Amino acid sequence: MRIERLLLIIIIPISTLHSTASDDDGGSTDFIRRSCNTTLYPDVCFTSLSRYANAVQQNPGHLARVAISVTLSKVHRVASYVSNLTREADYSGDSRAASAIHDCFTNLGDAVDEIHGSLKQMRQIGAAGSGAGSFLFQMSNVQTWMSSALTDQETCTDGFEDVEDGTVKTQVCDRVSNVKKFTSNALALVNSYANKGTP
Repeated sequence: MRIERLLLIIIIPISTLHSTASDDDGGSTDFIRRSCNTTLYPDVCFTSLSRYANAVQQNPGHLARVAISVTLSKVHRVASYVSNLTREADYSGDSRAASAIHDCFTNLGDAVDEIHGSLKQMRQIGAAGSGAGSFLFQMSNVQTWMSSALTDQETCTDGFEDVEDGTVKTQVCDRVSNVKKFTSNALALVNSYANKGTP
């Protein structure tokens, strides 16, 4: 399963980041707070990213990359949760709910692929020989993929509109709505970095 194959890809980059801020990271922490204030969910943004102040420093590219990494981890976790539900849904007797869960899992799988593609592209930015034109092209790819991932998550929750209210619907929609905040924030930080025009 592609989501399971991506697990190590997701965990390793995040685990290699310095997740504790030292007393010398006040400037980096302030930079993260200011950057997060431009997002739709600044509190979620700052809480999730401030622990990576050592890795971010005051670099908008590093901040966007860390935000994408964190988002990838969050979406993967929800996709795994929905994957487990698909097995139960097949025996629930509610075909509409089962269809919505299966469709949601497909959408989240696409979102994982797109966010992973964004992270991979971000790691290539600034490589030797890449100029401003290459930067803008690469950032355009990242913006497109992150935007598509957000759309896929919205499509997941939209698919439950005609499903009768219940525990499963609530839990899935709540989880996906939460990761949409991380994706939205990451996209905002990507857009901010792209607007600078240079790596």
